[in-house]
Amino acid sequence: MQIQSRASMVRKASAVLMVTAMGGSLLAACSKGDSGDGADKHVLRVGFMYSNSDNEPYLRQQFTDSYELTHPNIDIEIAAAINYDDQRFDPAAAQDPSKQPDPYEKLKEMLTGPNPVDVVILDPNYLKRLVQDNLLKQLDPLIQDSKFDISDYVPTVIDGIKDAGGGDIYALTPTFSSSALFYNKKMFADAGVQPPADNMQWQDIFNLAKRISATSTASNKVFGFQFNRYSGDPFSDMMTYSAPLQLKIWDSKGEKMTVDTPQWAQVWKDIAGVYKDKVVPSQDDINKFNQDMSKPAQNGKPVTNPYMGDLFVNGKVAMTIASYDYVNELAKSKDYNAKNKDVPTVDWDVVTVPTFPQAPGVGGNIYLSNLMAINAKAQNSDDAWDFIQFNNSEEWAKLKSRSTYEMVSRKSYLKPKDGLSYNMQAFYTLKPVPPQDTGMDELSQKMPNIWQVQNYGQPLFQDVLQGKKTVEQALKEWQTKGDQALQKLKADPNAPLDPPGGNGGGKVIYDGGGWGG
Repeated sequence: MQIQSRASMVRKASAVLMVTAMGGSLLAACSKGDSGDGADKHVLRVGFMYSNSDNEPYLRQQFTDSYELTHPNIDIEIAAAINYDDQRFDPAAAQDPSKQPDPYEKLKEMLTGPNPVDVVILDPNYLKRLVQDNLLKQLDPLIQDSKFDISDYVPTVIDGIKDAGGGDIYALTPTFSSSALFYNKKMFADAGVQPPADNMQWQDIFNLAKRISATSTASNKVFGFQFNRYSGDPFSDMMTYSAPLQLKIWDSKGEKMTVDTPQWAQVWKDIAGVYKDKVVPSQDDINKFNQDMSKPAQNGKPVTNPYMGDLFVNGKVAMTIASYDYVNELAKSKDYNAKNKDVPTVDWDVVTVPTFPQAPGVGGNIYLSNLMAINAKAQNSDDAWDFIQFNNSEEWAKLKSRSTYEMVSRKSYLKPKDGLSYNMQAFYTLKPVPPQDTGMDELSQKMPNIWQVQNYGQPLFQDVLQGKKTVEQALKEWQTKGDQALQKLKADPNAPLDPPGGNGGGKVIYDGGGWGG
Protein backbone atom coordinates (compact mmCIF):
# COMPACT_ATOMS: atom_id res chain seq x y z
CA MET A 1 0.00 0.00 0.00
CA GLN A 2 1.39 3.36 -0.93
CA ILE A 3 2.43 5.84 1.74
CA GLN A 4 0.37 9.00 1.58
CA SER A 5 2.30 12.10 0.60
CA ARG A 6 1.83 15.40 2.38
CA ALA A 7 0.12 16.78 -0.73
CA SER A 8 -2.28 13.85 -0.76
CA MET A 9 -3.19 14.45 2.88
CA VAL A 10 -3.81 18.12 2.18
CA ARG A 11 -6.05 17.23 -0.75
CA LYS A 12 -8.09 14.90 1.42
CA ALA A 13 -8.50 17.52 4.12
CA SER A 14 -9.54 20.04 1.49
CA ALA A 15 -12.10 17.58 0.18
CA VAL A 16 -13.72 17.35 3.61
CA LEU A 17 -13.97 21.13 3.87
CA MET A 18 -15.35 21.32 0.36
CA VAL A 19 -18.12 18.85 1.10
CA THR A 20 -19.06 20.91 4.15
CA ALA A 21 -19.25 24.00 1.98
CA MET A 22 -21.59 22.21 -0.38
CA GLY A 23 -24.42 22.59 2.11
CA GLY A 24 -25.05 26.14 0.94
CA SER A 25 -24.30 26.69 -2.73
CA LEU A 26 -24.99 23.27 -4.21
CA LEU A 27 -28.06 22.56 -2.13
CA ALA A 28 -29.54 25.61 -3.73
CA ALA A 29 -28.15 25.02 -7.20
CA CYS A 30 -28.72 21.27 -7.53
CA SER A 31 -31.94 20.47 -5.73
CA LYS A 32 -33.04 17.42 -7.70
CA GLY A 33 -34.47 14.89 -5.24
CA ASP A 34 -34.54 17.31 -2.31
CA SER A 35 -38.28 17.07 -1.89
CA GLY A 36 -38.39 13.26 -1.87
CA ASP A 37 -39.59 11.40 1.19
CA GLY A 38 -37.41 8.35 0.62
CA ALA A 39 -40.15 6.24 -0.98
CA ASP A 40 -38.22 6.03 -4.23
CA LYS A 41 -34.89 5.17 -2.67
CA HIS A 42 -32.49 3.60 -5.16
CA VAL A 43 -28.81 2.78 -5.63
CA LEU A 44 -26.17 4.28 -7.92
CA ARG A 45 -23.02 2.18 -8.25
CA VAL A 46 -19.79 4.10 -8.93
CA GLY A 47 -16.69 2.14 -9.94
CA PHE A 48 -12.99 2.94 -9.66
CA MET A 49 -9.94 1.13 -10.96
CA TYR A 50 -8.36 0.70 -7.51
CA SER A 51 -9.56 1.04 -3.92
CA ASN A 52 -9.90 -0.68 -0.56
CA SER A 53 -11.76 -0.11 2.69
CA ASP A 54 -9.20 2.45 3.84
CA ASN A 55 -9.37 4.42 0.60
CA GLU A 56 -13.16 4.42 0.18
CA PRO A 57 -13.81 7.33 2.60
CA TYR A 58 -11.48 9.52 0.53
CA LEU A 59 -13.22 8.54 -2.72
CA ARG A 60 -16.56 9.39 -1.16
CA GLN A 61 -15.31 12.75 0.07
CA GLN A 62 -13.85 13.55 -3.32
CA PHE A 63 -16.61 12.30 -5.62
CA THR A 64 -19.89 11.22 -4.03
CA ASP A 65 -20.67 12.75 -0.62
CA SER A 66 -21.88 16.05 -2.04
CA TYR A 67 -24.11 14.26 -4.54
CA GLU A 68 -25.72 12.14 -1.84
CA LEU A 69 -26.17 15.25 0.30
CA THR A 70 -28.23 16.93 -2.41
CA HIS A 71 -29.94 13.72 -3.62
CA PRO A 72 -31.32 12.00 -0.50
CA ASN A 73 -33.21 9.40 -2.55
CA ILE A 74 -29.96 7.94 -3.86
CA ASP A 75 -27.53 5.68 -2.04
CA ILE A 76 -24.12 5.41 -3.65
CA GLU A 77 -22.19 2.16 -3.58
CA ILE A 78 -18.44 2.25 -4.29
CA ALA A 79 -16.92 -0.62 -6.28
CA ALA A 80 -13.32 -1.27 -7.29
CA ALA A 81 -11.97 -3.36 -10.13
CA ILE A 82 -8.91 -4.20 -8.01
CA ASN A 83 -8.73 -4.16 -4.23
CA TYR A 84 -5.38 -2.91 -2.90
CA ASP A 85 -5.62 -5.39 -0.04
CA ASP A 86 -5.47 -8.35 -2.41
CA GLN A 87 -1.79 -7.63 -2.98
CA ARG A 88 -1.11 -6.22 0.47
CA PHE A 89 -2.07 -9.51 2.12
CA ASP A 90 -0.71 -11.73 -0.66
CA PRO A 91 3.07 -11.10 -0.84
CA ALA A 92 3.53 -13.75 -3.53
CA ALA A 93 1.18 -11.93 -5.90
CA ALA A 94 2.82 -8.59 -5.10
CA GLN A 95 6.26 -9.91 -6.05
CA ASP A 96 5.32 -12.07 -9.04
CA PRO A 97 3.84 -10.10 -11.97
CA SER A 98 2.40 -13.29 -13.49
CA LYS A 99 0.17 -13.73 -10.43
CA GLN A 100 -1.18 -10.21 -10.50
CA PRO A 101 -4.59 -9.59 -12.07
CA ASP A 102 -4.92 -7.96 -15.48
CA PRO A 103 -6.29 -4.49 -14.58
CA TYR A 104 -8.22 -4.13 -17.80
CA GLU A 105 -9.84 -7.56 -17.49
CA LYS A 106 -10.86 -6.74 -13.92
CA LEU A 107 -12.24 -3.42 -15.15
CA LYS A 108 -14.33 -5.20 -17.77
CA GLU A 109 -15.63 -7.62 -15.13
CA MET A 110 -16.79 -4.66 -13.04
CA LEU A 111 -18.69 -3.32 -16.05
CA THR A 112 -20.16 -6.55 -17.39
CA GLY A 113 -20.60 -8.74 -14.29
CA PRO A 114 -23.87 -9.67 -12.59
CA ASN A 115 -23.98 -6.39 -10.63
CA PRO A 116 -22.39 -3.85 -13.00
CA VAL A 117 -21.47 -0.33 -11.95
CA ASP A 118 -23.42 2.57 -13.44
CA VAL A 119 -20.60 5.11 -13.49
CA VAL A 120 -16.90 4.37 -13.90
CA ILE A 121 -14.12 6.86 -13.10
CA LEU A 122 -10.90 6.16 -15.00
CA ASP A 123 -7.90 7.48 -16.92
CA PRO A 124 -7.52 8.16 -20.68
CA ASN A 125 -5.76 4.92 -21.61
CA TYR A 126 -8.54 2.77 -20.16
CA LEU A 127 -11.14 5.09 -21.68
CA LYS A 128 -9.78 4.43 -25.16
CA ARG A 129 -9.87 0.65 -24.73
CA LEU A 130 -13.37 0.64 -23.26
CA VAL A 131 -14.67 2.75 -26.13
CA GLN A 132 -13.13 0.40 -28.68
CA ASP A 133 -14.75 -2.55 -26.90
CA ASN A 134 -18.18 -0.81 -26.92
CA LEU A 135 -18.44 -0.92 -23.12
CA LEU A 136 -19.36 2.73 -22.57
CA LYS A 137 -22.33 4.90 -23.42
CA GLN A 138 -21.70 7.81 -25.78
CA LEU A 139 -22.43 11.11 -24.05
CA ASP A 140 -22.88 13.40 -27.06
CA PRO A 141 -26.65 12.63 -27.38
CA LEU A 142 -27.15 13.09 -23.63
CA ILE A 143 -25.31 16.41 -23.67
CA GLN A 144 -27.53 17.60 -26.53
CA ASP A 145 -30.84 16.30 -25.14
CA SER A 146 -30.29 17.72 -21.66
CA LYS A 147 -28.80 20.97 -23.02
CA PHE A 148 -25.78 20.48 -20.77
CA ASP A 149 -23.48 23.39 -21.60
CA ILE A 150 -19.89 22.35 -22.28
CA SER A 151 -18.98 25.46 -24.29
CA ASP A 152 -17.06 26.73 -21.28
CA TYR A 153 -14.84 23.67 -21.15
CA VAL A 154 -11.14 24.12 -21.77
CA PRO A 155 -10.68 23.09 -25.44
CA THR A 156 -7.64 20.97 -24.61
CA VAL A 157 -9.77 18.89 -22.21
CA ILE A 158 -12.48 18.24 -24.79
CA ASP A 159 -9.87 17.53 -27.46
CA GLY A 160 -8.15 15.03 -25.19
CA ILE A 161 -11.45 13.30 -24.41
CA LYS A 162 -12.33 13.09 -28.09
CA ASP A 163 -8.87 11.71 -28.93
CA ALA A 164 -9.51 8.88 -26.49
CA GLY A 165 -13.07 8.40 -27.77
CA GLY A 166 -12.37 8.21 -31.47
CA GLY A 167 -13.74 11.71 -32.08
CA ASP A 168 -16.77 11.41 -29.79
CA ILE A 169 -17.37 12.20 -26.11
CA TYR A 170 -17.63 9.16 -23.86
CA ALA A 171 -16.62 10.83 -20.60
CA LEU A 172 -16.32 14.18 -18.87
CA THR A 173 -13.86 15.23 -16.21
CA PRO A 174 -14.32 18.08 -13.73
CA THR A 175 -10.57 18.51 -13.27
CA PHE A 176 -7.26 17.98 -15.01
CA SER A 177 -3.57 18.21 -14.19
CA SER A 178 -1.13 20.28 -16.16
CA SER A 179 2.36 21.74 -16.22
CA ALA A 180 3.99 24.82 -17.69
CA LEU A 181 7.45 26.25 -18.23
CA PHE A 182 8.35 28.48 -15.27
CA TYR A 183 11.04 31.10 -15.86
CA ASN A 184 13.03 33.51 -13.69
CA LYS A 185 12.42 37.06 -14.92
CA LYS A 186 15.49 38.52 -13.20
CA MET A 187 17.93 35.98 -14.63
CA PHE A 188 16.81 36.80 -18.16
CA ALA A 189 16.89 40.55 -17.54
CA ASP A 190 20.37 40.40 -15.99
CA ALA A 191 21.66 38.36 -18.93
CA GLY A 192 20.06 40.69 -21.47
CA VAL A 193 18.21 37.74 -23.00
CA GLN A 194 14.62 37.87 -24.19
CA PRO A 195 12.54 35.57 -21.95
CA PRO A 196 10.62 32.59 -23.36
CA ALA A 197 7.17 32.99 -24.91
CA ASP A 198 4.13 30.78 -25.47
CA ASN A 199 4.22 28.20 -28.26
CA MET A 200 7.98 28.02 -28.52
CA GLN A 201 9.60 24.84 -29.80
CA TRP A 202 12.16 22.81 -27.89
CA GLN A 203 15.13 24.05 -29.88
CA ASP A 204 14.12 27.65 -29.15
CA ILE A 205 14.12 26.91 -25.41
CA PHE A 206 17.43 25.08 -25.58
CA ASN A 207 18.97 28.06 -27.40
CA LEU A 208 17.73 30.45 -24.69
CA ALA A 209 19.01 28.07 -22.02
CA LYS A 210 22.49 28.02 -23.60
CA ARG A 211 22.66 31.81 -23.50
CA ILE A 212 21.75 31.86 -19.80
CA SER A 213 24.23 29.08 -18.98
CA ALA A 214 26.96 31.06 -20.73
CA THR A 215 26.66 33.77 -18.03
CA SER A 216 27.98 31.37 -15.38
CA THR A 217 31.05 32.31 -13.40
CA ALA A 218 33.39 30.28 -11.23
CA SER A 219 31.69 31.63 -8.10
CA ASN A 220 28.14 31.50 -9.44
CA LYS A 221 27.30 28.47 -11.56
CA VAL A 222 23.87 28.76 -13.19
CA PHE A 223 21.94 26.60 -15.61
CA GLY A 224 19.52 27.59 -18.33
CA PHE A 225 17.02 24.78 -17.98
CA GLN A 226 15.90 21.81 -15.88
CA PHE A 227 13.42 19.19 -17.05
CA ASN A 228 11.92 18.90 -13.57
CA ARG A 229 12.56 20.24 -10.09
CA TYR A 230 13.67 17.05 -8.43
CA SER A 231 16.55 15.29 -10.17
CA GLY A 232 18.97 15.17 -13.05
CA ASP A 233 18.34 11.76 -14.60
CA PRO A 234 19.20 12.15 -18.31
CA PHE A 235 17.55 8.91 -19.44
CA SER A 236 14.28 9.68 -17.67
CA ASP A 237 14.39 13.24 -19.03
CA MET A 238 14.93 11.86 -22.53
CA MET A 239 11.86 9.62 -22.23
CA THR A 240 9.66 12.44 -20.98
CA TYR A 241 11.02 14.80 -23.63
CA SER A 242 10.19 12.40 -26.46
CA ALA A 243 6.67 11.47 -25.27
CA PRO A 244 4.79 13.84 -27.64
CA LEU A 245 6.59 12.22 -30.58
CA GLN A 246 5.05 8.87 -29.58
CA LEU A 247 8.15 6.93 -30.61
CA LYS A 248 8.03 3.23 -29.83
CA ILE A 249 10.76 1.15 -28.22
CA TRP A 250 9.40 -2.15 -29.60
CA ASP A 251 6.80 -3.14 -32.17
CA SER A 252 3.17 -3.90 -31.39
CA LYS A 253 3.86 -7.66 -31.21
CA GLY A 254 6.76 -7.29 -28.80
CA GLU A 255 9.06 -9.15 -31.18
CA LYS A 256 11.36 -6.47 -32.57
CA MET A 257 13.01 -3.33 -31.17
CA THR A 258 12.39 -0.04 -32.97
CA VAL A 259 15.07 2.21 -31.47
CA ASP A 260 17.76 2.11 -34.16
CA THR A 261 16.14 4.92 -36.16
CA PRO A 262 16.99 8.53 -37.12
CA GLN A 263 14.08 9.76 -34.96
CA TRP A 264 15.42 8.14 -31.79
CA ALA A 265 18.95 9.23 -32.69
CA GLN A 266 17.86 12.86 -32.85
CA VAL A 267 16.14 12.62 -29.46
CA TRP A 268 19.28 11.13 -27.89
CA LYS A 269 21.48 13.81 -29.45
CA ASP A 270 19.21 16.58 -28.20
CA ILE A 271 19.30 15.48 -24.58
CA ALA A 272 22.93 14.35 -24.56
CA GLY A 273 23.85 17.75 -25.99
CA VAL A 274 22.23 19.87 -23.27
CA TYR A 275 23.76 17.71 -20.55
CA LYS A 276 27.24 17.69 -22.06
CA ASP A 277 27.13 21.45 -22.55
CA LYS A 278 26.09 21.96 -18.90
CA VAL A 279 22.89 23.65 -20.00
CA VAL A 280 20.98 21.27 -17.72
CA PRO A 281 22.25 20.34 -14.23
CA SER A 282 23.26 16.73 -13.64
CA GLN A 283 22.60 14.92 -10.40
CA ASP A 284 26.20 15.65 -9.39
CA ASP A 285 25.56 19.36 -9.95
CA ILE A 286 22.45 19.20 -7.79
CA ASN A 287 24.29 17.32 -5.04
CA LYS A 288 27.14 19.85 -5.05
CA PHE A 289 24.69 22.74 -4.81
CA ASN A 290 22.99 21.12 -1.82
CA GLN A 291 26.33 20.50 -0.12
CA ASP A 292 27.32 24.14 -0.58
CA MET A 293 23.99 25.33 0.73
CA SER A 294 24.26 23.18 3.85
CA LYS A 295 27.63 24.64 4.89
CA PRO A 296 27.51 26.93 7.95
CA ALA A 297 27.39 30.65 7.29
CA GLN A 298 30.38 32.91 8.07
CA ASN A 299 29.02 33.48 11.57
CA GLY A 300 29.14 29.75 12.16
CA LYS A 301 25.38 29.34 12.41
CA PRO A 302 23.74 26.56 10.36
CA VAL A 303 21.93 27.61 7.21
CA THR A 304 18.18 27.03 7.20
CA ASN A 305 16.73 26.91 3.72
CA PRO A 306 13.25 25.39 3.34
CA TYR A 307 13.87 25.24 -0.42
CA MET A 308 17.03 23.19 -0.28
CA GLY A 309 17.37 21.28 -3.53
CA ASP A 310 15.08 23.59 -5.50
CA LEU A 311 17.48 25.20 -7.95
CA PHE A 312 14.79 27.36 -9.52
CA VAL A 313 13.75 29.10 -6.29
CA ASN A 314 17.40 29.57 -5.37
CA GLY A 315 18.18 31.34 -8.64
CA LYS A 316 20.43 28.61 -10.05
CA VAL A 317 18.13 27.52 -12.90
CA ALA A 318 16.46 29.98 -15.25
CA MET A 319 13.68 27.70 -16.56
CA THR A 320 12.03 24.55 -15.29
CA ILE A 321 8.93 22.52 -16.08
CA ALA A 322 6.62 22.06 -13.10
CA SER A 323 3.03 21.20 -12.40
CA TYR A 324 0.33 23.65 -11.40
CA ASP A 325 0.79 23.10 -7.67
CA TYR A 326 4.24 24.71 -7.93
CA VAL A 327 2.43 28.05 -8.08
CA ASN A 328 1.49 27.50 -4.45
CA GLU A 329 5.10 26.77 -3.47
CA LEU A 330 6.37 29.90 -5.19
CA ALA A 331 3.68 32.01 -3.51
CA LYS A 332 4.77 30.65 -0.13
CA SER A 333 8.40 31.48 -0.82
CA LYS A 334 7.43 35.09 -1.50
CA ASP A 335 5.42 35.28 1.74
CA TYR A 336 8.23 33.74 3.79
CA ASN A 337 10.81 36.02 2.18
CA ALA A 338 8.82 39.06 3.30
CA LYS A 339 9.29 37.87 6.90
CA ASN A 340 12.78 36.41 6.58
CA LYS A 341 15.12 37.60 3.85
CA ASP A 342 17.23 34.45 4.23
CA VAL A 343 14.42 32.47 2.64
CA PRO A 344 14.91 32.55 -1.15
CA THR A 345 12.22 33.70 -3.53
CA VAL A 346 11.98 34.39 -7.25
CA ASP A 347 10.19 36.77 -9.60
CA TRP A 348 8.61 34.37 -12.09
CA ASP A 349 6.05 33.80 -14.81
CA VAL A 350 5.03 30.86 -16.99
CA VAL A 351 4.67 29.99 -20.67
CA THR A 352 3.53 26.85 -22.43
CA VAL A 353 5.71 23.75 -22.36
CA PRO A 354 7.82 23.68 -25.54
CA THR A 355 6.58 21.58 -28.43
CA PHE A 356 7.92 19.73 -31.47
CA PRO A 357 7.31 20.76 -35.09
CA GLN A 358 6.33 17.12 -35.73
CA ALA A 359 3.56 17.40 -33.10
CA PRO A 360 2.38 21.04 -33.14
CA GLY A 361 0.20 22.12 -30.24
CA VAL A 362 0.80 18.91 -28.27
CA GLY A 363 2.40 19.02 -24.82
CA GLY A 364 3.61 16.11 -22.74
CA ASN A 365 2.45 17.38 -19.37
CA ILE A 366 -1.35 17.37 -19.39
CA TYR A 367 -3.31 14.60 -17.70
CA LEU A 368 -7.09 14.20 -17.73
CA SER A 369 -7.80 12.93 -14.26
CA ASN A 370 -11.12 11.57 -13.03
CA LEU A 371 -12.80 10.85 -16.35
CA MET A 372 -16.43 9.96 -15.60
CA ALA A 373 -18.21 7.60 -18.00
CA ILE A 374 -21.47 5.62 -18.09
CA ASN A 375 -21.41 1.86 -18.37
CA ALA A 376 -23.14 0.67 -21.55
CA LYS A 377 -24.91 -1.90 -19.35
CA ALA A 378 -25.74 0.52 -16.52
CA GLN A 379 -28.90 -0.45 -14.64
CA ASN A 380 -29.41 3.16 -13.59
CA SER A 381 -28.19 5.21 -16.54
CA ASP A 382 -30.45 8.21 -15.85
CA ASP A 383 -28.97 8.83 -12.42
CA ALA A 384 -25.53 8.05 -13.80
CA TRP A 385 -25.85 10.93 -16.26
CA ASP A 386 -27.26 13.18 -13.54
CA PHE A 387 -24.27 12.31 -11.35
CA ILE A 388 -21.86 13.22 -14.14
CA GLN A 389 -23.67 16.50 -14.82
CA PHE A 390 -23.55 17.36 -11.13
CA ASN A 391 -19.81 16.76 -10.81
CA ASN A 392 -19.14 18.71 -14.00
CA SER A 393 -21.47 21.62 -13.23
CA GLU A 394 -20.50 25.27 -12.96
CA GLU A 395 -21.34 25.21 -9.25
CA TRP A 396 -18.96 22.35 -8.63
CA ALA A 397 -16.25 24.01 -10.77
CA LYS A 398 -16.54 27.14 -8.67
CA LEU A 399 -15.80 25.19 -5.49
CA LYS A 400 -13.08 23.05 -7.09
CA SER A 401 -11.33 26.16 -8.39
CA ARG A 402 -10.12 26.83 -4.84
CA SER A 403 -7.80 23.83 -5.09
CA THR A 404 -4.08 24.46 -5.31
CA TYR A 405 -3.32 21.00 -6.69
CA GLU A 406 -5.56 20.54 -9.72
CA MET A 407 -7.30 22.68 -12.31
CA VAL A 408 -10.99 22.76 -13.17
CA SER A 409 -12.13 21.99 -16.69
CA ARG A 410 -14.32 25.07 -17.02
CA LYS A 411 -12.10 27.94 -18.09
CA SER A 412 -14.32 30.63 -16.53
CA TYR A 413 -13.04 29.48 -13.15
CA LEU A 414 -9.38 29.22 -14.12
CA LYS A 415 -7.90 32.35 -12.64
CA PRO A 416 -4.57 33.18 -10.96
CA LYS A 417 -4.35 32.65 -7.24
CA ASP A 418 -5.28 35.61 -5.06
CA GLY A 419 -2.65 38.31 -5.11
CA LEU A 420 -0.70 36.75 -8.00
CA SER A 421 -0.41 37.66 -11.65
CA TYR A 422 0.82 35.09 -14.16
CA ASN A 423 0.04 33.63 -17.57
CA MET A 424 -2.75 31.24 -16.56
CA GLN A 425 -3.45 30.14 -20.13
CA ALA A 426 -0.02 28.54 -20.34
CA PHE A 427 -1.41 25.63 -18.33
CA TYR A 428 -4.26 24.81 -20.70
CA THR A 429 -3.32 25.94 -24.20
CA LEU A 430 -1.68 22.73 -25.41
CA LYS A 431 -3.38 19.43 -26.16
CA PRO A 432 -2.46 16.33 -24.13
CA VAL A 433 -0.45 13.55 -25.72
CA PRO A 434 -3.00 11.09 -27.23
CA PRO A 435 -3.42 7.82 -25.32
CA GLN A 436 -1.01 5.10 -26.30
CA ASP A 437 -1.89 2.33 -28.74
CA THR A 438 -4.19 -0.06 -26.87
CA GLY A 439 -2.19 -2.94 -28.34
CA MET A 440 0.82 -1.81 -26.32
CA ASP A 441 -1.25 -1.86 -23.16
CA GLU A 442 -2.41 -5.39 -23.92
CA LEU A 443 1.17 -6.43 -24.67
CA SER A 444 2.38 -5.24 -21.28
CA GLN A 445 -0.18 -7.51 -19.65
CA LYS A 446 0.81 -10.55 -21.72
CA MET A 447 4.52 -9.89 -21.12
CA PRO A 448 4.66 -8.25 -17.67
CA ASN A 449 8.46 -7.90 -17.69
CA ILE A 450 8.70 -6.24 -21.09
CA TRP A 451 9.22 -2.82 -19.50
CA GLN A 452 12.63 -4.02 -18.31
CA VAL A 453 13.82 -4.04 -21.94
CA GLN A 454 13.95 -0.26 -21.87
CA ASN A 455 16.48 -0.44 -19.05
CA TYR A 456 19.07 -1.71 -21.51
CA GLY A 457 19.10 1.83 -22.82
CA GLN A 458 20.00 3.51 -19.53
CA PRO A 459 23.70 2.48 -19.24
CA LEU A 460 24.11 2.96 -22.98
CA PHE A 461 22.85 6.51 -22.72
CA GLN A 462 25.35 7.07 -19.92
CA ASP A 463 28.09 5.78 -22.23
CA VAL A 464 27.07 8.44 -24.76
CA LEU A 465 27.23 11.16 -22.11
CA GLN A 466 30.72 10.01 -21.10
CA GLY A 467 31.92 9.91 -24.71
CA LYS A 468 32.46 6.14 -24.72
CA LYS A 469 29.99 5.54 -27.56
CA THR A 470 28.35 7.54 -30.29
CA VAL A 471 24.56 7.82 -30.30
CA GLU A 472 24.40 5.55 -33.34
CA GLN A 473 26.56 2.88 -31.69
CA ALA A 474 24.54 2.97 -28.48
CA LEU A 475 21.17 2.69 -30.24
CA LYS A 476 22.39 -0.19 -32.39
CA GLU A 477 23.54 -2.01 -29.27
CA TRP A 478 20.22 -1.32 -27.53
CA GLN A 479 18.43 -2.66 -30.60
CA THR A 480 20.50 -5.87 -30.62
CA LYS A 481 20.33 -6.60 -26.90
CA GLY A 482 16.67 -5.64 -26.80
CA ASP A 483 15.84 -8.02 -29.65
CA GLN A 484 17.49 -10.85 -27.70
CA ALA A 485 15.53 -9.96 -24.58
CA LEU A 486 12.23 -9.83 -26.50
CA GLN A 487 12.87 -13.30 -27.91
CA LYS A 488 13.50 -14.53 -24.38
CA LEU A 489 10.18 -13.04 -23.28
CA LYS A 490 8.42 -14.55 -26.30
CA ALA A 491 9.54 -17.99 -25.13
CA ASP A 492 8.68 -17.20 -21.51
CA PRO A 493 6.55 -14.04 -20.99
CA ASN A 494 7.37 -14.03 -17.28
CA ALA A 495 11.11 -14.46 -17.70
CA PRO A 496 13.08 -12.04 -15.47
CA LEU A 497 15.48 -9.71 -17.24
CA ASP A 498 18.57 -8.22 -15.67
CA PRO A 499 19.91 -5.50 -17.97
CA PRO A 500 23.60 -4.65 -17.70
CA GLY A 501 24.26 -1.74 -15.38
CA GLY A 502 21.35 -2.56 -13.08
CA ASN A 503 17.83 -1.33 -13.37
CA GLY A 504 18.88 2.27 -13.88
CA GLY A 505 16.51 3.66 -11.30
CA GLY A 506 13.56 1.45 -12.08
CA LYS A 507 10.72 1.51 -14.49
CA VAL A 508 10.54 4.67 -16.60
CA ILE A 509 7.08 4.77 -18.13
CA TYR A 510 5.33 7.84 -19.48
CA ASP A 511 1.58 7.28 -19.12
CA GLY A 512 0.52 9.59 -21.88
CA GLY A 513 3.08 8.55 -24.48
CA GLY A 514 2.73 6.20 -27.37
CA TRP A 515 6.02 4.34 -27.11
CA GLY A 516 6.47 0.75 -26.02
CA GLY A 517 5.59 -0.24 -22.47
